[in-house]
Amino acid sequence: MEKYYIVDSSILPESFDKVIQARQLLESGKVRQVSEAVKIVGISRGTYYKYKDLVFLPEENMMDRKAVISLMLENKRGILSEVLRTISDSSASVLTINQNIPIHNIASIVISLDLSHFSGTVDNLLNGIKKVDGASNVQLVSIE
Repeated sequence: MEKYYIVDSSILPESFDKVIQARQLLESGKVRQVSEAVKIVGISRGTYYKYKDLVFLPEENMMDRKAVISLMLENKRGILSEVLRTISDSSASVLTINQNIPIHNIASIVISLDLSHFSGTVDNLLNGIKKVDGASNVQLVSIE
């Protein structure tokens, strides 16, 4: 079970902050390649790729948060509806749903969420989706 925390940066390895700095350089367009960004901040490419989707700064304006989750669903009637109901019950809004064709009766789903009015924690949301019969491999892909 995954858990998410907000912690003071003073207890974290310095490399986490540097990963965030490298990502900001890339997102701002100040550099074009990961190799440039990691060289500037002083970390390895391996460190960047290991943590780039796992460490984030809390935004000053948390009202515009978005998240992407992925999951696998059995190809049975009503399972996706139950997942969407779980999301709705948390006051998150679905922005997009990308569902692949079921292979061996299992479909891969990616859902992007608007967390502007979200109540609760991401952990609780993911755990709620995991409890849906027929849902598996529920993962947070990214959050901003």
